[in-house]
Amino acid sequence: MDDEFVARAQETLAKDTSTVPEFWQNKYKAEAAVNWDKFYNRNTTNFFKDRHWTDREFEELRPGHVFSEETPVLLEIGCGVGNFIWPVLKLNPSLKVFACDFSPRAVGFVKANEAYSGDRCHAFVCDITKDRLADTIPPHSVDIVSAIFVFSALPPEKQAAAVSNIAEILKPGGRILFRDYGMYDLAQLRFKSGHKLEDNLYVRQDGTLSYYFSTQRLRELFVQHGGLVELENDYTYKRLVNVKKNIDSERIFVQAKFQAPIDTESIDQAMANTRLADPNGDAMDTQN
Repeated sequence: MDDEFVARAQETLAKDTSTVPEFWQNKYKAEAAVNWDKFYNRNTTNFFKDRHWTDREFEELRPGHVFSEETPVLLEIGCGVGNFIWPVLKLNPSLKVFACDFSPRAVGFVKANEAYSGDRCHAFVCDITKDRLADTIPPHSVDIVSAIFVFSALPPEKQAAAVSNIAEILKPGGRILFRDYGMYDLAQLRFKSGHKLEDNLYVRQDGTLSYYFSTQRLRELFVQHGGLVELENDYTYKRLVNVKKNIDSERIFVQAKFQAPIDTESIDQAMANTRLADPNGDAMDTQN
């Protein structure tokens, strides 16, 4: 990032010295799934557009790229109402998809969609911070995991548990495709006082959480904690222009790819190491 931009962004964030009271911090974190379920109850399938752009950003989603010779398997975490699922299934006729979300209403909308077929897609309710994915999906069986705008909805102290959970079902050499909000994104800088829970973590008006990532944070989670191999990890920018509102700024996202070790023994060892991590995230010290 440009040093001048970073300095301005840090100056803006430094002005907000208040944080949400501890009681409300704990409540928002504990009720993350509930608040997203309320979101889908209000908005049904009308809020997000289908993600037809994902194969342009991730070549792994194009037909016949990285997937195995057998029926390729993909897991989408935080599937919402299926805005990622439907385009990728249409693009890859041989693909089998598992899709999970911690909102029962969202999963219900996926199953109710006319494009849903149990032969190619299995949607299920799962909180990836505490519900074991391997209870539904065989360990070391998934080629690709898509994690697109989902980790930002999780409290930071629970993100490492989610990584460990995902790593258990990845095939040797399987990949995680990650995209989410980047630190100093326009949305972060626009939060007014009274929305900050802690550094880089905010609560929206509807009670849902929004965390803003640095590339270093991703490296800590997926490499140092999760035992995965970093293939890509960088910021990506999208310019936002609105003449009427006098807005000319850039959205900032983090986009990354992480790969499971080729041998399952390395994965199992990484899993054993992560289980020893402090649940409060103290083991995330970058000096370790």
